[in-house]
Amino acid sequence: MKKAFLLCSALAASFALGFAFKAVITNASQGQVKNPKVTGIGGIFFKCKNPKAIREWYKTNLGLAVNQYGSVFEWYQGADSTKKGFTQWSPFKETTKYFEPSAKDFMINYRVENIETLVAELHKNGVTVLDTIQVYNYGKFVHLLDPEGNKLELWEPNDIEYEKMGKQLGSETTK
Repeated sequence: MKKAFLLCSALAASFALGFAFKAVITNASQGQVKNPKVTGIGGIFFKCKNPKAIREWYKTNLGLAVNQYGSVFEWYQGADSTKKGFTQWSPFKETTKYFEPSAKDFMINYRVENIETLVAELHKNGVTVLDTIQVYNYGKFVHLLDPEGNKLELWEPNDIEYEKMGKQLGSETTK
C-alpha cells in the first residue's frame, strides 16, 4: 500500500511538473520578443565605378532580375513558409556618401525584429547608433557602426508593403 501511494505520488508530481514545464515553454514562445535579434540579411550594398554596367553584367551573366536600384531576391520565411521575405542587392556609385561615416566599400542591411527595443539595447551597450529610427510604409530603418567602423543598416521590414512597392515600380524579383 505504501509503495502504491509513493508510485501514485511520483506519477502525479511528474505530470504536474510536465504541465508546468509545458506552460512555461508555451508562454515564453507566445510572448513578446525578449531579446530582439537579426533574422536575416536584408540587403548587400557595395560601391563600384559604374552601377548601371554592373547591374547589366549581373543580369546578362548571372540571371539577376534588375531594376534601377539593383535586384530584389524573393524567398519564403523559415518560421512561416507562407510569408515572403526579400533581400536587396544594390551597387552604388563609388562616390556615394550613403556609407559614411564608414570608409568601407560595402554596407550590409540586416533584417531585425522589434527595432525599438534592439536600438535601446544597443545604446545601453555603448554601440554607435548614427541616427534615429526612420519609419516608412515598407519598414523601419536605423544605421550604426560596428567596432571596426563598418556602417550597418538595420531594417524591420514590412514585407507586404515592400512587395506592393516593387509591383508599383514594375520590378521583377530574382527567385
